[in-house]
Amino acid sequence: MSDKRIIVVAGATGHQGSGLVRAITADKSGGFTVRALTRNPDSEKARALAALGAEVVAANIDDFEAMKAAYQGAWGAFCVTFYWDHFLPEKELAEAAVMARAARAAGLRHVIWSTLEDTRKWVPLDDNRMPTLHEKYKVPHYDGKGESNEIFTALGVPTTFLLTSFFYDNFLRAGAAPQKDPAGDLMITFPLDDKKLPSIAVEDIGRCAYGIFQRGTEFIGKTVGIAGAHLTGAEIAAALSKALHRQVRYNNVPPDVFRAFDFPGADDLGNMFQFKRDFNDYYCGARSIEFTRSLNPRLQSFDQWLAANKDHIPLPNR
Repeated sequence: MSDKRIIVVAGATGHQGSGLVRAITADKSGGFTVRALTRNPDSEKARALAALGAEVVAANIDDFEAMKAAYQGAWGAFCVTFYWDHFLPEKELAEAAVMARAARAAGLRHVIWSTLEDTRKWVPLDDNRMPTLHEKYKVPHYDGKGESNEIFTALGVPTTFLLTSFFYDNFLRAGAAPQKDPAGDLMITFPLDDKKLPSIAVEDIGRCAYGIFQRGTEFIGKTVGIAGAHLTGAEIAAALSKALHRQVRYNNVPPDVFRAFDFPGADDLGNMFQFKRDFNDYYCGARSIEFTRSLNPRLQSFDQWLAANKDHIPLPNR
C-alpha cells in the first residue's frame, strides 16, 4: 500500500465524495488509496467508508491548518463545497480558498475542484432577464463555485475544473420527486420549456473523478463537464412513468412562477433552470455524454438508474 498515491477526498460522506471513495477502494489493483475527510469520523457513513478500506480523518474544510495536515503526504485531492448546508456563496468562496491554499502548501500534484459556471459571465448583474439575488449573484449556488475557480488558478494549484450536472438522485428527495397536481395526477415541474437537462447519477460523479485521476496530468488546467443523459422534461416524465407504472406528466412553468414557489432556494433554482434553458446549447455542449463515458465506462443512463432506484422514490399516496 505504501507505494500507492493518496487521494484526499473532502466531504467524503456526501454524495460526490463518497462515490469517489467507493471507486478508489473498489479498484484493489489501482495505483491509488484514499484518505476520507469528514466532520464526524464516528458517524455511520464514515464507519462504512472505513470498512471499505479508506483512511478516515476528521477535518473541516474551513480550517486551514486541519486541511494542510490532512493533505500531507498526499498526491491529489477532490474538493467540493456544500452550498445547501448554509445558502451562503461567500462561505463557499472562503472554503474553496482554504482548500486551495492548503493544497498549494502541501504540494499536491493534482486537485479536482467540483465546480459550476459563474452565470454572471452570461447574465451580468445589470441584465434584467433574471433577478439579481443577494445583490451580487444571479445563481448563487453556481456563481460562488465558478468564482472560486480563479482562486485555484491564481495560487498555481494544478487543478481540473469538473462541471457536474443535475443529479438523478434529486428524485429520491420528497421535494423533487413527482408531486400531485390539483386533479390528483403526478407531475414534475421545471421551467425548461422543451430544452434538455444534462443529468447524472451522483455515484457516477465519483467514478468520473477517479477516471480523471487515472488519466494523470491530461486534464490539469482544463474544464471538463460530465453528464449521463440530456433529457427534456417530457422525456424525464416519460421515463418516470415507465419505471413507476404510474403516469407522470411534465408541468412546464415560467421561471417567475418557479421562483415564487414556497421553499428555501426557489429563487436560486428558478434562475438556475432559466440559465440552463436560455443557454441550452452551451450548457449541454459543455457536458458530453460520450466524454463522460470515456472517463467512466459504467456510466448509467436515467433508465438504468431508475431500474435500480425506482422503489426509493417517495411518491404521494394515490
